[in-house]
Amino acid sequence: MSTMRPSRSRFTVQLLALTALTMTLCTGTRVQNAAASPYEDGSGLALRSGATLAPPKILDLGSDPVGISRVVGNRDGAERRTDTNTEVTYELQAAVLFAKDSGRLSDSARSRIAAIAREIEQRAATRVRVTGFTDNLGSSVHGDILSTQRADAVRDVLTDDLRSEAVTFETHGFGERRPVASNATEASRRENRRVEISFVCRAPSPSV
Repeated sequence: MSTMRPSRSRFTVQLLALTALTMTLCTGTRVQNAAASPYEDGSGLALRSGATLAPPKILDLGSDPVGISRVVGNRDGAERRTDTNTEVTYELQAAVLFAKDSGRLSDSARSRIAAIAREIEQRAATRVRVTGFTDNLGSSVHGDILSTQRADAVRDVLTDDLRSEAVTFETHGFGERRPVASNATEASRRENRRVEISFVCRAPSPSV
């Protein structure tokens, strides 16, 4: 004679009822609807009868105020521009701007910086940060001095081109600190010898 086993759902209801009774005896607290049959949505997850799922939350991925939106560089890597929602940064290799071990700008460098000054004006920027960097050749003291001289030289051209008291400048020379490449090869050291010009935008890009 075969013995019929209770169904799985009946066993579940009995187990929940026993749990509710145990909690009542131990804590004196009555559990409401503890033995209510669960509802399965097909995903393997169960909801108590009468319960509802919370509405899904939609993530706004476009609201990041500082997320990088675009990075553009020329083919030889001598110049790179990074745009975020609030700031533009130009990264110019020192070889484009200066002779070797020099803090004096070339004539071609002045015209390039003048173009950046025009964008600073168009974007209604009032704060500009100019930062110089070197590779790790030579002493760190020499690198600090040279990178500061180069940052100051770029700032001076921007100041002359903008001729605006509304724009304030911040300059730094970090020498060999904060490299973007390993300094293991001449190609990587060339990447580290650079000047960065950053400004906070208060007006949209004229190309938009």
